[in-house]
Amino acid sequence: MALQESTALDFYQTYFEPMVYLDYFKMGQSPVGDDCLYFLLKHYNAIFKSGGLKGKLLIDIGSGPSIYQLLSACESFEEIIATDYTDKNRLELEKWLKKIPGAFDWSPVVKYVCELEGDRDRWADKEERLRRTVTQVLKCDVNKEQPLEPAVLPLADCVLSSLCLEAACLTQEAFRAALRHIRTLLRPRGHLVLGGGFDTTFYMVGAKKFPCLPLKEKFVCEALQKSGFTIEKLETAPRAAETMSDEQSDYTAMFVVVAQRND
Repeated sequence: MALQESTALDFYQTYFEPMVYLDYFKMGQSPVGDDCLYFLLKHYNAIFKSGGLKGKLLIDIGSGPSIYQLLSACESFEEIIATDYTDKNRLELEKWLKKIPGAFDWSPVVKYVCELEGDRDRWADKEERLRRTVTQVLKCDVNKEQPLEPAVLPLADCVLSSLCLEAACLTQEAFRAALRHIRTLLRPRGHLVLGGGFDTTFYMVGAKKFPCLPLKEKFVCEALQKSGFTIEKLETAPRAAETMSDEQSDYTAMFVVVAQRND
C-alpha cells in the first residue's frame, strides 16, 4: 500500500467521528446531506426494486456508520455483509443493528425509502428486515488485494460502495487498484453498484477536513472498463443550487453507476 493511502486511513482511524458524520443524514438539517441522500436513495431504489438486481449475497464496501445505502437492497438479497475500515464506524453500525441505546435514529430515512416503495407505514418492518439480512460487519481495506482478509467469503452477486472510494483512494492509480481488488469479491457476471460525487476535494466532519480524490465522469468510466467491468447504467445529477453556499463539501455533481464484472 502506498504511504499516502496508509496515512489517509490512519487519519480516518484517529479522527473520524461517526456521530458527527451522521449529522449529514438528519433529514432536513443539512442541505448537502439532503442533496446527496435523496439522489442516492432514489437511484438505489430504482436499481434494487422488484425486477432489478437481486441475489443471495451483497457485500457493502465502506459502509461507514450508515444503513441508508442498504434499505432498498435488503428487499432483494438474502444476505448482506457490511464492511468498514475504522473500528468506530463498525461499532456504531453494530449499535443500530443490535438496538443498543444511543444508536442513530434512521427512522426518517427508512420512512422515506418505504414511501419510494409505496408503503411508508411499513418502516418498522423494513428496519427489522435489514437487521436480519445484515449478518456480519467486517473490517475492510480497499487498498489490499484481498480487501476483507482474513475473512473468507463466498463470491457475491453484488458489491455496493457508496461515498467511499473517493475518500479511501487519494490517487487515480489507487482508485483503479481498488476497483480491481473489489472485483475479486464478485462472482462472474456479478454487479458493482458505485455511488459518489464528482470533483470532490474534501468534506467536513465537524471541524475536521477529510480529503477526497476529485473524480471526473470520463475517468470513472475508463477506470471501470480497464478494471474488468462493463457499464450498464450511469445516472448523474448536478449539485442543487441551494447547497452552493454550504461549505461542508465542494462536490459539483452526484453519480450512481451499475457495472457488470466481465468474464
